Amino acid sequence: GKLVLDWARFHFFDRMHLWFHKGEGEPVGCDSDENSIMLSETFYEEIDQHRIPVEREVVAALANAPGVLDLYLWLAWKTWSIKGHSALIPLFTPTGLVDQLGSIEYSEKRFFRRKLSFWLREVRTFWPGCPARISKDGQNLILCPSSKISAISNVQNFGTVYRS
Repeated sequence: GKLVLDWARFHFFDRMHLWFHKGEGEPVGCDSDENSIMLSETFYEEIDQHRIPVEREVVAALANAPGVLDLYLWLAWKTWSIKGHSALIPLFTPTGLVDQLGSIEYSEKRFFRRKLSFWLREVRTFWPGCPARISKDGQNLILCPSSKISAISNVQNFGTVYRS
């Protein structure tokens, strides 16, 4: 048979300048207080051509709730990209949502379903019109298209620290 090897390189940033505190003491690093990351041109063009409408304030508010943040970003992308029809996302198939969200193995389906329900409630705190729901049989996530991510519903929640 014929063997083909095709190699490509993709990198996310060209330059990164970060400082941080090493424990409780003085900052370690440089004189500048500004952290900066310069995206590679290829990566910038990729994200610029495939924008997803997420609310910066929601991302900031969910920074301490990685499961909820992951679900919010995934829902924003998925509901933005489906057009004209609903989508059924299986929860428990080998490539289902249970294997795509989070890193915890769930010993029982009901534990994942309960966690997903909690995360959806948290997402709806910021996105009341979130077009996602768990099917009646509990085996799928039903998504409807969303041409617009609705405005933030409750700005006072931004001070709240969410735990997933």
